[in-house]
Order: sequence, then structure tokens, then C-alpha cells
Amino acid sequence: MKKVKINTVINNRTYEFSVAPNQTLLRFLREELGLTGTKCGCEIGECGACTVLLDGEAVNSCLVLVPQIDGKEVLTVEGLAKDSKLHPLQESFMDHDAVHCGFCTPGMLMSAKALLDKNPDPDEKEIRTAISGNLCRCTGYVQIVEAINDASEKIKE
Repeated sequence: MKKVKINTVINNRTYEFSVAPNQTLLRFLREELGLTGTKCGCEIGECGACTVLLDGEAVNSCLVLVPQIDGKEVLTVEGLAKDSKLHPLQESFMDHDAVHCGFCTPGMLMSAKALLDKNPDPDEKEIRTAISGNLCRCTGYVQIVEAINDASEKIKE
């Protein structure tokens, strides 16, 4: 299969790659770049475990082909922390015990970041809508919603 050349920025680092045109962003991040924080759940866009930001928009990386990121910027959960300091969302998830088994956490964090980047003061309904594409089997979402709300307060400060 003929490879396609792409240029992209992933977690603030510039890359140039030749990739198979049918490779998903999920597989590329995990298998080629070793960014395993992006989880492989359903692989059909239903669970949200593989959520990353593509030019600031939350997307299911299992539904994005790598050539689609050419000229774009990708942010994964590994890119949230800055200079060894956790992002306020990550701190808030820990403070509110919003991480149980942890499988959904990276996708939840990325969906929440997309929301807070656009709306730093969301209400509960907006938070729940933003994470509606992310499934969690452990928490019942209450602690996750509280963590996102608390992080929005910290980010506004």
C-alpha cells in the first residue's frame, strides 16, 4: 500500500511521517508514537475512551484516519501536563476521586478540556453534554461532573 506523507503537531511537537492511508489515529498514537494514554475501547466511536483534541475539537481517534491530521494539531492526555505540573483538570479529578478504574479518564479529561477551552464557566447541563460521548462504568458521573466544575473554577482564577 502506498504511504502518504503528513506534517502535524502532536502535543506541541512537530512531526513529519509517511503513513498508510487507512491507519487510524488511535493506532498511530498508540503503536507508532507510544502515546498509550489514548485508550482503545470499542473502536467504533461509541465509548469515548480514545478522545483526543484535533485543532481544539474533541474527536474519537478511532474514527480519524492519520492522513486527516495533516496540517493540524493533536493534543492527547500526555500533552495536558506542563513542565511536570498537572493540568487543573487532572488535579481536580484526583481531588474529587473521579478516577476509579481509570480507563475512561483520558477521554473524559480531553472532552472536558475541549469544553473548558470554549466555555470556562459551564453549568452542569453543559458539562454533562460535553462528556455525553464518554462512557464510564465505575463512577456514575457525579464525581466526574464535580471535578470538571471545580476545575472550571480553578481555571478562571
